[in-house]
Amino acid sequence: MTIQAQVKWIDNLQFVARAGKGPSVVIDTPESGGGASPMALMLMGIAGCTAVDVMTILKKKRQKVNGFEVDISGERSDEYPRRYTAIDITYVIHGTDISPAGVRQAIDLSEKKYCGAMASINARITHSYRIEPPE
Repeated sequence: MTIQAQVKWIDNLQFVARAGKGPSVVIDTPESGGGASPMALMLMGIAGCTAVDVMTILKKKRQKVNGFEVDISGERSDEYPRRYTAIDITYVIHGTDISPAGVRQAIDLSEKKYCGAMASINARITHSYRIEPPE
């Protein structure tokens, strides 16, 4: 499967990106604040990828999830190319009667089998999760 994207320059260091017919995303430097940085978009992509996997698995397991967030942070090297050296992911699941074993299995399957974004990055990735009452 091939995915195509295009990034067009707007002004200064601001760009607009689009993949296929999907919505566009503004890319910018943190100093300008007109959009997310490319490295922040990488973290968002990883978080989005694993979020889709985990929710799909939890739904198949008939878990009563009524809220879900993925918080992600990345440590970058001080030397160029300033790649991510460590990424930490926290999954926050809101609901009732949520199975901790089911959550662990969903996260493990996402991280080890399904999430292509995670598999594409060469960084140490750690995770944790919290199950909280409904919002």
